[in-house]
Amino acid sequence: MVKTSDELALMRISGRLLASVFEMLDEQDLKGMSTMKVNDMVERFITLDLAARPASKGQYGFAFVLNCSINHVVCHGVPHADEIIGDGDIINLDITLEKNGYIADSSKTYLIGDVPPAAKRLVRVAHDAMWKGIGQVRPGAHTGDIGFAIERHAKKNGYSIVREYCGHGIGREMHEEPQVMNFGRPGTGVRLSEGMVFTIEPMVNQGTRRVATGEDGWTVFTSDRKLSAQFEHTVAVTEDGVEVLTLRRDETLARMS
Repeated sequence: MVKTSDELALMRISGRLLASVFEMLDEQDLKGMSTMKVNDMVERFITLDLAARPASKGQYGFAFVLNCSINHVVCHGVPHADEIIGDGDIINLDITLEKNGYIADSSKTYLIGDVPPAAKRLVRVAHDAMWKGIGQVRPGAHTGDIGFAIERHAKKNGYSIVREYCGHGIGREMHEEPQVMNFGRPGTGVRLSEGMVFTIEPMVNQGTRRVATGEDGWTVFTSDRKLSAQFEHTVAVTEDGVEVLTLRRDETLARMS
């Protein structure tokens, strides 16, 4: 689970490139686009502009470069040419990128047009919950500390945490050890040590935490059809804390406080 300094240097490159994908998306007006158009735009940017590989394409038989999860879709939403991103939607875009043999993974929930206040609040809490988890990362801490901080923040704000999906180790493979659950008890789980790299990716629901999978075998949605929001970063355990490898220019580590 521990990466060497050379491996971490390569993962920083992948993380920085992936952050630039989201920075490109931040400049787009997604309203009125099909989710397939977003998928194709991201694929062109990764392959042509960044000379990298979209790591999700072909992984586990998935045919696309990103997951696009709108409103009540929790995760693993599949792009479609006839699925149009509309005014008032929230949409999570989950993207992976491989460069020099190492993979980075990140996601962001976008607010499209005139989003209702209740949806804006959910997205804000999901973002803050991710940062609460990141704030627990340091040598000697445990994965249970991360999950506890995430779930406590979500529940304090009246939301629930999806339990079926979690963060994960990452490197040459998209999914490595350890699993990083979005719930837990302090002092339990895997003990963190310098050089470990994994994702933190809470999925926060307005209503019940229960989810179901659609007929396509991919799309996961809330069982009560209420909204869900997700954020994700790839992080590395450092000598004295944490480095967010997929940090975007619009973010700051002050979010952990």
